[in-house]
Amino acid sequence: MFRTLPEAEHTDEELTELGEAMVSEAENPPTGEDKIDEEENQGIDAGYTYLGQFIDHDLTFDPASSLQKQNDPNALEDFRTPRFDLDNVYGRGPDDTPFMYDDDGMHMLLGRPLTGNPNDLNTRDLARNNPFAGDKRAIIGDPRNDENVIISQLQVAFIRFHNRMIKIMQSTDPQVTFSQVQQMVRWHYQWVVLHDFLPTIVGKKMVEKVLPHLKTGKSIYDSKPDLDFYHWKESPFMPVEFSVAAYRFGHSMVRPIYRLNTTLPNRQFIFDTNVFISLVGFREFPSTWALDWDLFFNPGGAPNTGIDRTQKAYKIDTALVNPLGNLPDPVAKVIKSLAARNLMRGRRMGLPSGQAVARYMHLPVIADADLKIGKATEEDSPTNKLLTDISSNFADNAPLWYYILAEAQQQFKKDSTPITLGPVGGRIVTEVFVGLLLGDKHSFLSLNPAWTPLPEVMNGGEFKMIDLLHQATKDTDA
Repeated sequence: MFRTLPEAEHTDEELTELGEAMVSEAENPPTGEDKIDEEENQGIDAGYTYLGQFIDHDLTFDPASSLQKQNDPNALEDFRTPRFDLDNVYGRGPDDTPFMYDDDGMHMLLGRPLTGNPNDLNTRDLARNNPFAGDKRAIIGDPRNDENVIISQLQVAFIRFHNRMIKIMQSTDPQVTFSQVQQMVRWHYQWVVLHDFLPTIVGKKMVEKVLPHLKTGKSIYDSKPDLDFYHWKESPFMPVEFSVAAYRFGHSMVRPIYRLNTTLPNRQFIFDTNVFISLVGFREFPSTWALDWDLFFNPGGAPNTGIDRTQKAYKIDTALVNPLGNLPDPVAKVIKSLAARNLMRGRRMGLPSGQAVARYMHLPVIADADLKIGKATEEDSPTNKLLTDISSNFADNAPLWYYILAEAQQQFKKDSTPITLGPVGGRIVTEVFVGLLLGDKHSFLSLNPAWTPLPEVMNGGEFKMIDLLHQATKDTDA
């Protein structure tokens, strides 16, 4: 996106020290849930952390997109074009990956029943292989969607939503085809990305700046999209400023501990050596770990405290929870700190500094005196060290990933302040998302920009991620 900008120059030692400073010290998690955690972002539910991970896996899926293969079998060189097409769910379709589908070539297969969610007695695990020894790996389109228990069950939800959509569409057209159902599922997913996930992460105003027709109510051809920085010649691409910096904001949103459902006596840790309390995936986890999605996405009216509250994501700031500073072996074998990995990758990709990008975008540059490292909490903010305390080389030369997190952190006033991405990070993420949708000739924004979700799945005139999840639970034939 910013090809003419010079790369920021940092040493491995500087980035390693910064990465260490960005990882919070280990803390004992609160024993109860009767108080609001000061590190929580009151504007973003915890489920959006993992919806963001799911979207990332969709955009960066394998080189053989089933959608493109169906429509352009000769364009092999373009198979890596990123799209919101759910290839991480559908794989290469029922013809090429029949082991993921029922014999009817329509329904997708699921695994064993799971218990623990009183709101959904039909919860299932992913279909898994059955080796004589070792972990039972998921049989899915993208193995990354089994890397933790939450993303694993989010994958299940999309499979069940597909199966639910078959029933809805067959009620009016018994001859509906798999490709028709697939398109409708994709469009509902794209709607959630554009109308729920994106406004939640970047703010409604930013989305409307890039897509003004959403504010004016006019046709998209009268109120035209405003893509100032994301341009392509033949087809959209995945900018490194997005994939290596801006879209890694979610790493700061990860909580150290989650409640999966209201029947389990305890919450579970994202990483732990004890597999019975760790959410690390690539295995068959306990059958009582059925997720109650109302604990991850607010269905409306959820309490602020107690075991049945909707958990919040942690704030978008320059602090990562301690477990992310020592990733387990299945995730990372050499550089164990996620912060250090992100910073090193940014340098290897030759990313410009955050300040250089802000100037290019004609946005105010954050002063060095306001670039700090640590949690956006009332307790920690006064003593957070400056970025330049790590090295004077960071003066007006902040790594782009760090700068985008620090930019969001400028919104902090008190613990209850909601925090979204700021002007630089929010604009990059929004333009790439919108550009990918506009550049995909099969998306609803390209084929039918006035399209809205089916009335059968709408909830009070809206369709959000929680509504998709609630529809998935109506797939009682799972």
